[in-house]
Amino acid sequence: MPKRSIIARVAAAVVAAFLVVAMTSVSGFAASDFEGVWKVKDTQGKAFKIKLSADGTAKAKREGEGMKGTWKDEDGAAVISWDSGWTTKIMKDGDTYKKVAFEKGAPLDGTPTNTSPAKKVTKKMKKK
Repeated sequence: MPKRSIIARVAAAVVAAFLVVAMTSVSGFAASDFEGVWKVKDTQGKAFKIKLSADGTAKAKREGEGMKGTWKDEDGAAVISWDSGWTTKIMKDGDTYKKVAFEKGAPLDGTPTNTSPAKKVTKKMKKK
C-alpha cells in the first residue's frame, strides 16, 4: 500500500475523531426546555427571577443581591450550582414546574431548604 494512502487514511481518522469530540462538547450546551427566565420564590416567599442561558450560565437578582452560577439539564431537571454554594433545581411536577433549593452543604437527596412553584416567563421583544 502506498505511503500516501496510509497518511490520507490516518489524517481522515484524526479529523473524524476531532469532529466527534467537538460535537460532543457542543451537545453539552444543546437547547433545553429549561433555557429562559423562570419566576420562583425565595425562602421568605418573595418572588424573583432566574435566567438560565444556553451557554450554561445562570443569573438571578434577589433582594438587590446578584446571584451567579452554572446550570445543566440533569435527569429532567435544571440543576443550578450557585457561587454561594447553594443548589437550586427546577423540575416538572405533574402539569406544572417546581423549584427546590438546598443551602450550602445540604445533601441534594435530602429535604430541600425551600420549595416553590416555578413558572417559565417569556420576555417580550422590543419593537424597532
